[in-house]
Amino acid sequence: MKDIAIYTLTSALHDAQAVDKTTKEFLGELFPDGGYDFRNADYTDFGSHALDLIYVRTGGTEGEFLKILPKLKTKHFYLLTSGKSNSLAASMEILSYLNQQGRKGEILHGSAPSVRGRAEALASAAKARAALRGLRLGVLGKPSDWLISSNASYDIVKEKLGIELVNIPMQEVKDAVASASPVEIDGRPTELVESDHSQRVAQAIPGALKIHAGLKEVVRSRALGGFTIRCFDLLSEVGNTGCLSLAAFNAEGIPAGCEGDVPALLAMTVARALTGRTGFMANPSRMDSESGRIVFAHCTVPLDMVDEAKLDTHFESGIGVGIRGHIPETAVTVFKVSGDLRRVFAAEGVIGRNLTDPALCRTQIELTLDDPSLIASYFLTNPIGNHHIIVPGRHAAELKAIISDL
Repeated sequence: MKDIAIYTLTSALHDAQAVDKTTKEFLGELFPDGGYDFRNADYTDFGSHALDLIYVRTGGTEGEFLKILPKLKTKHFYLLTSGKSNSLAASMEILSYLNQQGRKGEILHGSAPSVRGRAEALASAAKARAALRGLRLGVLGKPSDWLISSNASYDIVKEKLGIELVNIPMQEVKDAVASASPVEIDGRPTELVESDHSQRVAQAIPGALKIHAGLKEVVRSRALGGFTIRCFDLLSEVGNTGCLSLAAFNAEGIPAGCEGDVPALLAMTVARALTGRTGFMANPSRMDSESGRIVFAHCTVPLDMVDEAKLDTHFESGIGVGIRGHIPETAVTVFKVSGDLRRVFAAEGVIGRNLTDPALCRTQIELTLDDPSLIASYFLTNPIGNHHIIVPGRHAAELKAIISDL
């Protein structure tokens, strides 16, 4: 089954041969490589594809739409129009009716590349949402005390994304770590950053691997597909950090976030479902609204996201094991969702360079947004918390669609 299906609405007043000719030309321009199931006026399997488009081929179809509406089981209607034979006018009348009934809809209309891009983004978003349903994400300890805006609505997340958020006491985590034996991590960096505390880092590695073993047991026993951990508690009570473990989990395809930040974990998980990659969870540290440049930094980074990594201490505490990773200079998407899923931010840009500023967390990148105005209009005036997710590739349209179309 293909991801996109196209169903038709046609007025009997229009010449059937002329309409069919227009349909063939329009869909051929829109999807030159095919890539869709043409269902015509047979709506029996409507709702079974990632994206079901209702192609309003002519005007005078509003009444026909009302006849089939009770059979259409969907939360969001997508109306496709060629702009010929009064199809746009009919689509607007239909959408207006849906809005009056408190239902959601959208008209896909414009240039072939823009319509095709929107359709493909909607289909990708729907597939990602389907992959998220039934997932269990652990909240290991509550969010760090300084994350005063980074809570989540567990009920809304379950209702809209089908994700169950599971609270797990930090004592359970500490007990698992205490009883664990260190386990090796595939692809673990072995080189240390040259500094006066290199010996301290080397001595901390077995403890970091012990933390990883404990977290693996929690993930296994609780059947988690991802988690966020109140990691600073490990500093004071275990004397080490979870940075290396989180880097390994993310590389293995299990989203793992810091500081108990649930919205950041949701963003990482959504990004993973869409792209197959877990992004870099980081703090914006510096930004320039004129150039669009932002420096992001954190002490952990997915091991499969870097082309080089060295081990250092954790920045704030100066203990344990942190990671100084080098991320390739490439196009990325900066992504974040709110804990109630009412807001989503996704903006594209390019990583220009990696930094080694001793006054910042260990992995540091400077990226330039395609749209510099977002620094003033979003980051400095209406941000969604402080942590954001840096995802390789250009995925803003699809990531926005996952949340905005719930």
